[in-house]
Amino acid sequence: MGKFYRRLLGLTLLVAVISGGVIYSTVDVETLGSLTKFRSWSLALALIAVALGMFFDGSRLMHLVRVAGERISLYEAVQVIFGNYFLAMLTPGATGGAVAQLIFLRHAGVPTGKAAVLVIVRTFLSIFFLACCMPFIFFHDKGLIPGLSNTVLMAITAGAFLAVVLLFWAAKRGILDLLTLRLTKNFPHERRRKVFSFYRDTKKAARLLFHAPRTMLLVFFESGLNLLCIYAIVPCLLLGLGVTEADWCTVMGRMICLNMLLYFTPTPGGSGVAEGGFVFLFDELAPLGTVGILAVCWRLIAEYLPFVIGFYYTVTVFGRDFLNRQLGK
Repeated sequence: MGKFYRRLLGLTLLVAVISGGVIYSTVDVETLGSLTKFRSWSLALALIAVALGMFFDGSRLMHLVRVAGERISLYEAVQVIFGNYFLAMLTPGATGGAVAQLIFLRHAGVPTGKAAVLVIVRTFLSIFFLACCMPFIFFHDKGLIPGLSNTVLMAITAGAFLAVVLLFWAAKRGILDLLTLRLTKNFPHERRRKVFSFYRDTKKAARLLFHAPRTMLLVFFESGLNLLCIYAIVPCLLLGLGVTEADWCTVMGRMICLNMLLYFTPTPGGSGVAEGGFVFLFDELAPLGTVGILAVCWRLIAEYLPFVIGFYYTVTVFGRDFLNRQLGK
């Protein structure tokens, strides 16, 4: 059995165990009564939300590529997006997602150096949009994280923004170059080369952000629309269960916080952390006994369906041997 199939089998078992465990631990006597209220039209609404999210994701990638002086079609952009979902789910910390984007961009004719920069910019804009939402979420949702006051959370957010500003300033003045040299002077040669390669690409990405400010502002808004459409899956499912009076700002805010966390989780595709975090954040907002089922349905629509589509595109474009070579590295 090839390495790819072992990874796929392992992921399938992991997802089955986590999903089963989450549902088993959250089901109660009220579950059946709550599920009988479910309306199937909400699934169609959730799929439409995902489709819109993918469209905005593809559109922003096309605009980014254009800023870099290259061109790709919407179909090629869609392949990049779904390829990202596919390899991200198969690798720890979703590291394979960046590799998939790079490979699909190269296949679309974008030079390797530019492709690496575009991957960094795309990820940074998504995280930056989520970070911009955080102060509003902390101000609105006072019970988000038990044990931490909103004042503390706002201070952490302000500190993170200040750190980003200082990093940009230090990079512009050359201070960050000197700091990177000193911090890596005792690193092995190969590791130091990789650090400098990543640092160089990150600086190029920062320059690209300011190269075409109007287009970058459009890409930033498209990043937000992409994420908000994907997160709208949960409100769609809640509406299907008859929840009509929920605080939708709180629902979307908690989805933003959860997905911000998933950018930094070490498990493949955030498996386990995503489901557990969802149950923790939405237990009081979902109808009785349904939070675990909602968590699994959300993951199925938002992650596993794009994963299957990404598998199709990857095999179609590169073949099955490519998967064993990539995962064997």
